[in-house]
Amino acid sequence: MTWLRKRDHNPLTNTASLLICGLLAGVVVAAAAFPAVAMSGLAAKAGAETFDKLPTELTVKRAPQISYLYASDAKTVLATMFDENRRDIPLKDIPLVMRQAIVAAEDHNYYKHNGVDAKGVVRAFVNNSNAGAQQQGASTLTMQYVRLAISYSATSPKEVLAATEDTTARKLKEMRYAMQVDKEIGKDGVLERYLNIAPFGNGAYGVYAASQVYFGKQPKDLKVEEAAMLAGMVKAPDGFDPTDPAKYPKAVDRRNYVIDNMRDIGVITPEQAAKAKATKLVVKGKPTPNGCVAANKNQWGFFCDYFYRWWLSQETFGATAYDRERRLKTGGYRIVTSLDVQAQQGAKDGVEHSVPTGKKEALMVAAVEPGTGRVRALATNRNYKLDSPDHPQNKANSDPVKRRFGIRGTYPNTTNPLITGGGDIHGYQGGSSFKMFTMIAALENGYSLNYSFNAPATFKSNYIVEQNSPAACPGTHFYCPINADPKEAGRYNMWGAFGKSVNTYFVPLEQQVGAEKGVEVAKRLGIKFAGRPSDPNSDAYLAANAHTWGAFTLGVSSTTPLDLANAYATVAADGTYCEPIPVEKITDQDGNKLDVANPRCTKALKTEVARAALDAARCPLGDHSATSKCVGGTASRTRGVVGKPVAGKTGTTDHDKTAVLVAMTKQYSFAGILADPDWPQTTEKMKHEGKGGVNPAVQEALRDAMKGKPGIEFPTPGSDSKTVQGDEKTIPSVRCLSLDDARAKLKDAGFDVRTGDGRVDSSCPAGTAAGSLPDGKAPEGTQVIIQVSNGKGAGDGGQPGNGNGDGNGNGNGNGNGNGGNGNGNGPGPGPIVPPPRN
Repeated sequence: MTWLRKRDHNPLTNTASLLICGLLAGVVVAAAAFPAVAMSGLAAKAGAETFDKLPTELTVKRAPQISYLYASDAKTVLATMFDENRRDIPLKDIPLVMRQAIVAAEDHNYYKHNGVDAKGVVRAFVNNSNAGAQQQGASTLTMQYVRLAISYSATSPKEVLAATEDTTARKLKEMRYAMQVDKEIGKDGVLERYLNIAPFGNGAYGVYAASQVYFGKQPKDLKVEEAAMLAGMVKAPDGFDPTDPAKYPKAVDRRNYVIDNMRDIGVITPEQAAKAKATKLVVKGKPTPNGCVAANKNQWGFFCDYFYRWWLSQETFGATAYDRERRLKTGGYRIVTSLDVQAQQGAKDGVEHSVPTGKKEALMVAAVEPGTGRVRALATNRNYKLDSPDHPQNKANSDPVKRRFGIRGTYPNTTNPLITGGGDIHGYQGGSSFKMFTMIAALENGYSLNYSFNAPATFKSNYIVEQNSPAACPGTHFYCPINADPKEAGRYNMWGAFGKSVNTYFVPLEQQVGAEKGVEVAKRLGIKFAGRPSDPNSDAYLAANAHTWGAFTLGVSSTTPLDLANAYATVAADGTYCEPIPVEKITDQDGNKLDVANPRCTKALKTEVARAALDAARCPLGDHSATSKCVGGTASRTRGVVGKPVAGKTGTTDHDKTAVLVAMTKQYSFAGILADPDWPQTTEKMKHEGKGGVNPAVQEALRDAMKGKPGIEFPTPGSDSKTVQGDEKTIPSVRCLSLDDARAKLKDAGFDVRTGDGRVDSSCPAGTAAGSLPDGKAPEGTQVIIQVSNGKGAGDGGQPGNGNGDGNGNGNGNGNGNGGNGNGNGPGPGPIVPPPRN
């Protein structure tokens, strides 16, 4: 059609436009200042010179763009974030009918002028000079684009006002810019930019967003009547809003007006126009979801929130959190996140099957990919949304103190980062999952998986606690942990002790290695110790004074499912620690890839140490270690449920206030924690097995995530590796020797010797050595404790509670020495309170 032909930039035409604008400028200025000489030649000459000196170079900042978050498949949209709902698209993606409609609605002479419609300017000036006449405008599409571009390029409210105020100076500047823009980028360039920047109401800016909001389709699929409606809205988006019933008739009239204009300028036939006008105007009026609260499908909101917090922490995106947020919401990024749709669905299903949304206890599951740190799933039995203050859905707080003050609970709705931590959310006690860090510290310090000794039913440690506290041995200030089941006492190596989670193996091991070394391993693997180091009740204080922290290995410190999953993922990745990251690829609106999405990894553990720890970690979940030395596990069903090689650990705190399961394959590390985030000191017991337990949720989540993926065997340490067999020395027997002789014998063998506090039941003479702890073999330099006999008699080699008895010396001794089946009746230390276990 001839209307689409670009007008040649004839120098004579340009000069005429410039002269007319200059003359009008002179007339307008002179009329305002000197009415008597308004039409004089002097005024016209001055106006032309003034107009010619106006700036022509228009600096245009890119208008704010919407950012899209996708799942790792790069197709599933998780969320959108924006200040203005706009996405720039090239002219080729804007259909011809839309371009025709906007010209018909706003500027019939668009392809006949050079950015300024000189005839229109004169006509408007003459008309508007007549008193009582209806005011006319003379803005071309090009001038409208210039006005919008200046507004978006403004850096202050004052500049925005100057760009839109109704003054002669502003209009003349617009004209001058419009002529230059028309010359530089041409008609198609102006149309593309205009249709990408124009407001269309209901939060939609640009034709792409408008097509989505009003019709739920791409611009390329717009029909004549739809394009006409959108074109008609730009004049007054609020006045012609078709989603408002009161304004719907005006919207229809305006649409029909544009259709008639399209017919009149010859871009559609009369038949097409009649058909388009007869089509009922149907709009969806569905605003584009904005932010994480709008992304709650399959728990995406919690992942979205984690991504958002991560983004705000990245200096790449700006100097301050405010700058980074603005970049996210205006930068038009295409963000492929690390969320695995299959793993996320499995995590959500597993959570809901076990502890459905609405329960006050929170079942929280996180999944991390070993070797990259990419966060693959985050799920919990909560809705990611704010509770309505007017119509609250949240239930009463489970914490009696908070409930008394009217503070509602976080269930079923919350936006708190329960799974990942942040703000004042520091996590939940990890229980015996922390034994992993003690085991790694021991392996790093010369102990082997084969390191074995008799673990008593009750262990009197060197760690100091409050005198006569529940954690102390009776009448002492020594920390005195017990096992969950007295029958767990006996001889163990690391495979067996880790598999059955024997407290009285790991606290002595921690004491020998140094609790501070276990804490240092945990930090290396990404465990955070929250609070102020100056606060004696904080994890940070205890970590800073870790040499006194006897309960560390039993997991009294708080952690989150995400950090715990990532710590174990480090072990599965041969000791490579990767910072948890929620993204795979980020590109800006020009298609440039940002390096900030790359994994950030360091070598945290020696490969041999990681593989040895992983080998032992197969035992708790019912898998087989490379050496087949597992003797049972606390979550032995896991291997059967997942059906692939697995490793991990369970955890429970005292009085079962939390329940934990970490389960991993080579591809995923899942960690689940069951706790009450509103009242961590809950009196209710958190379960491992069965309905309402953490184990089935994590097992099912890992099983579903692994569907269709190969089971990969974990790499194993060499059978002759020092971390497996050890380079350990035999601890000589000191039974019934004098204390001086026992000390000399042990020191000569290369061990650090200490005499135990108090006395133990033994048939050896009172005051002599009843035995040592540990016994068997140990690395050279290990601290060996000489246990002093009370002479009251117990089974040969019996130690306090060191048998399958009830803690009162009434069981079958299975301790140091010959392991005879003595039936001593002397009182043992006895259990105090159930400690962390499993």
